[in-house]
Amino acid sequence: MTVVRERWPLFLLAMACLISLISIGTRAGFGVFLTPVSGDLGWGREVFALAIALQQLVWGVAQPLAGMIADKFGTARTVAAGAVCYAAGLYLMAGTEAAWQFHVSAGLLVGLGLGGTGYGIVLSALAKAVSAERRSIIIGIGAAAGSFGQFAMVPLGQALLDAIGWQNAFLALAVIALLMLPAARALRAPPAGVPAGGRQQSLSEAIREAMAHRGYWLLTCGYFVCGFHVAFIAVHFPAYVADRGLSSAHGAWALSIMGLVNILGAFLAGAAGAKFRKKNILSLLYLLRSVAITAMVLLPFSEAGLWIFAVAFGFLWLSTVPLTTALVGDIFGPRYMATLVGFVFFSHQLGSAAGVWVGGWAYDVTGSYDTVWWFAVALGLVAALLHWPIDERRHAPAPA
Repeated sequence: MTVVRERWPLFLLAMACLISLISIGTRAGFGVFLTPVSGDLGWGREVFALAIALQQLVWGVAQPLAGMIADKFGTARTVAAGAVCYAAGLYLMAGTEAAWQFHVSAGLLVGLGLGGTGYGIVLSALAKAVSAERRSIIIGIGAAAGSFGQFAMVPLGQALLDAIGWQNAFLALAVIALLMLPAARALRAPPAGVPAGGRQQSLSEAIREAMAHRGYWLLTCGYFVCGFHVAFIAVHFPAYVADRGLSSAHGAWALSIMGLVNILGAFLAGAAGAKFRKKNILSLLYLLRSVAITAMVLLPFSEAGLWIFAVAFGFLWLSTVPLTTALVGDIFGPRYMATLVGFVFFSHQLGSAAGVWVGGWAYDVTGSYDTVWWFAVALGLVAALLHWPIDERRHAPAPA
């Protein structure tokens, strides 16, 4: 048994939720800026999409590295450094004049910021602070905070855009990102304790054993699909809604509703993971994603249909996060959880980059998002199959 605190660290939970709210919520709102930024600077949608795709890749590469730092030295400094990068990226986005500048600011710097402040770091810190029995539900609460961030930050981004223009809106978001700095102080707790009565496994040993575990690879491959779905919709959905005859504001509100509904969805997913097999719930969630997308594409598009899709997909939006994160902890333990979750999350970000860039490329080539929607349906079915055979039992480290 790994030594953990006996009582829930409520202040740590509150500050971790605030960090998730700002980090995940701000990132979720970038889609509302696609059309105005591209229009003002004379870009096609692929330029903006490529920058966000780069952001997803940088986030993915940075996540396991940030996890290693957090597992070895603690979480607070990792989050603080990420917050500074995040704010700097948003500040420089406001002064963008050329595509390469946007790629550096929105892509590189914000991507690094997300690596230090995203779910992989924050949720792992929460998981280390509670017992295994409480791990799934408290991770669900942390993930729900990110969903609330989407609900709050997407319409805020739209309101700032409408009121003061996209340049000043990015400056305002940079100031908000700096609020993660004082919140990071609450995460100064040391890494998880040494297993009682046993040898401390090294980081390299933990990575090697995870890489040799079949279920870890299945989980990693399945998470690619989550990234593809969420990033494609977050960036391209407002534009897609406008293309179908409604306003981009309708799309922004739809994303906000997804975040609002997923507050409940993420919490319920975490609670269900404490009672049922997490891998089976994950299979069901991916299957339902494919069903929801199919229904939206095939049925007549209307305002009422938009809200129905937003509610339906909202339950599924980030509900995979607490289950995937907790499953890594269940199988391998919490000691190097941030690192191992980071490698799984790298696959998620490969999917995110693919979803964002393919969406922009497909639209510029075909003038439609239809091909991407059907590809997303197929990926959801594949992910449902991949999660089903995962072995959830605790993996015993190899003897020295």
